[in-house]
Amino acid sequence: MKRKEGKMARRYHNKGGYNSQIRSRFCYFCDNPNVDINYKNISLLKRYMSDRGKIVARRVSGNCAKHQRELARATKRARFLALVPFKVDIYR
Repeated sequence: MKRKEGKMARRYHNKGGYNSQIRSRFCYFCDNPNVDINYKNISLLKRYMSDRGKIVARRVSGNCAKHQRELARATKRARFLALVPFKVDIYR
């Protein structure tokens, strides 16, 4: 099958293969409405940060857009107040 010039290649879903075994992620905060996203809750914020100090993407963490924005805002506030580091210098 030839690819047309100027068009991007389409990705097709692999039925029954490796991709079908990936479980769908869900928003932890929608399931648990009593959990509050706050810049003072460092243990919760570190759960959604990588080992290098970056905020984990929404597609990786599984959060909805609303709660991902709240997490990013709280993480940035915690960074500004030096509760959480901006970046980690020592990787290994």
